[in-house]
Amino acid sequence: MRDLTANPAWQEEDLGVPLPDSSHACSVCLPTWDAVIGYEENREKIIRRLRTGYPRFFTHPTVERLFENARAEIAAEGEDVLLLPTKASVQRAHRWLERQAETAIRITSYNGFQALVFPEKVKALAKSYWRFTGEGISSREAQDYLDGNLREGRKSHLLSRAIAKLNGGEPENTFIFASGISAGLAALRALPGLREGKKTLQIEFPYVDSLKIQERFGNGVVYLNEASGESFDEALQRIRAGEFAGVFTEIPSNPLLRTINLKRVSEACQFSRTPLILDDSASGPLNVDILGYADVLTSSLTKWVSGAGDVLAGSATLRADSPLADELRESIAADAEECAPLYIADAEVLLSNIKGYAKRNTIINENAMALVEFLSNHPSVAQVWHPSTTHTENYDAVKRKNGGYGGLLSITLANPKKAPKFYDSLRLSKGPSFGTAFTLVCPYTLLAHYDELQWTEDCGVPSNLIRISVGMEPVETIIQAFGDALA
Repeated sequence: MRDLTANPAWQEEDLGVPLPDSSHACSVCLPTWDAVIGYEENREKIIRRLRTGYPRFFTHPTVERLFENARAEIAAEGEDVLLLPTKASVQRAHRWLERQAETAIRITSYNGFQALVFPEKVKALAKSYWRFTGEGISSREAQDYLDGNLREGRKSHLLSRAIAKLNGGEPENTFIFASGISAGLAALRALPGLREGKKTLQIEFPYVDSLKIQERFGNGVVYLNEASGESFDEALQRIRAGEFAGVFTEIPSNPLLRTINLKRVSEACQFSRTPLILDDSASGPLNVDILGYADVLTSSLTKWVSGAGDVLAGSATLRADSPLADELRESIAADAEECAPLYIADAEVLLSNIKGYAKRNTIINENAMALVEFLSNHPSVAQVWHPSTTHTENYDAVKRKNGGYGGLLSITLANPKKAPKFYDSLRLSKGPSFGTAFTLVCPYTLLAHYDELQWTEDCGVPSNLIRISVGMEPVETIIQAFGDALA
């Protein structure tokens, strides 16, 4: 098995290899700027070389084999199939898809799975449901089925205990999901104000799908790009007036690593009993202590908590003394159990990965600080975004006593036109996602927002921004790789 901390995947010949070197990898090598653009434009010469991808965006080969079997057995000519793990998930998908597609779609069962059968013209919509809900079937679940070894049972209670220890919550208020986005979606669906027709509020530029699920599954979203000045004061007044079904933000934000004044937002939310949903995915629960401000704390466990990049999972933790806890609990618990349960084999892998989290976190925090210092002083770098340099006072207010500033940072170059050459020559693993034990780099804006680059520029997120997830390599190795590429 390839050790990516010692032998990174960065050259053209590495295009499409799984990151990490696992049949269940959650990332894929896109080693050149042109490969990233080719991936976004769905160019055949790029797509055919991809052996895997982020599971919500890319149908894993094992999952695709399962789908092919189902098509052959239950689909007629001109029809396609989407398999989901539970009755509740397929019923919810059926309602959404019929409403969006304005066509009849049928539900059937397939060897223990639930299936939506629909006209081929609806396939793109069905794939978008898979992406935005994160309620799909994992590669391990598909593999076990194909091997005749599909397993029953859950180990979510063990994970609830482990995650609660990390974020300061209680096991009985911590719920485990098949992905981080399904945890966020469960929090959204639980909001009482949604049933009253209220919109949600998103504060700060978020991870792409965090905004999109509010647009697609809520009543629309009011978006505050930056939590400062008069617009921030106005947003706080609107929260106090009870205008929103809920308020969403990330601590810190991804990819600009900005941290809001959490105390002010939390006080406004408490005044009007507006649920505050925080997400700690960018920093990890060992670095920030934010559950005390939240009504719901969500996290993508795929990232820093797992650290291996070989399992998709998420969590949602209710603050026990939140006055809204009882209102939110039933809905979130039901979603975790009935719509997006974590498959037992994935739970076992995650439980094993968590054991190394504390050690990884310490090393990665130190490596990232050294890299931030190097890049901040390099004449070829225009800007560095990292909690140690960006809204630091707000971040320090929620940083754990033994925590750090995290391993995620973003940069732009002084000469933006040189970004492709820099990226191509960087001798570190390159691909989507973050939080792995090996350094992982990507041109984030191109990957996440290729069809809306002007909008992201208007939001202050440059199209040539490069996001860096720092790993556990010797820090000299990381710094030399950046120094050589910048040279």
